[in-house]
Amino acid sequence: MSATVVKISDLPKSFIDINPHNLYLYCKAYMANLRASSAHTKNRSAVSGGGKKPFRQKGGGRARQGSIRAPQFRGGGVVFGPTNAKNYTQKVNKKQKRLALMYAIAEKVANEKVFVVDEISIPSGKTKDANEFFKSFNQRNALFVKESKDDNTERAFRNLQNCCLIEPKELNGYLAAAYHAIVIEKSVWENLIKESWKWQI
Repeated sequence: MSATVVKISDLPKSFIDINPHNLYLYCKAYMANLRASSAHTKNRSAVSGGGKKPFRQKGGGRARQGSIRAPQFRGGGVVFGPTNAKNYTQKVNKKQKRLALMYAIAEKVANEKVFVVDEISIPSGKTKDANEFFKSFNQRNALFVKESKDDNTERAFRNLQNCCLIEPKELNGYLAAAYHAIVIEKSVWENLIKESWKWQI
């Protein structure tokens, strides 16, 4: 299967002269939004037990204590520990998402790392065949963008750690920047270029 390497001269003007800070902000928000915020500890008010005063206030020669669930005791609450109430979500507006994707693609094109093919298809569904198809591009890793994923092709790419198969709606600035090369179907690439004029600010 023949592959065409996209040149920087082939890109519309809307892809050029984009501030790289857009990609930075999008990647930062993308990774922050992946955080599960599952780390959680209990403070002394949430730990069960400790309702009874451990010993009398005076006369023991020891410091006064009100509960055995205080932080200084074994099994007590945690001071300033993480809670799952923290929200790590960061908002990125639609225009900035598009600019981030356009800049990431432009950078790949400038380094001749965008390959346009007629079709990405592995009818056999075998990982071996998908790996041979990937190796034909001689890249460290690659992002494959297919118009519509079929079961056999998806199964073939599923176990390849250095490859990722996605549909156009899943393409974003983070994935475009994260992979060493982008292999994209001709129909998807033409539609991407066609729609790019709407993304100008």
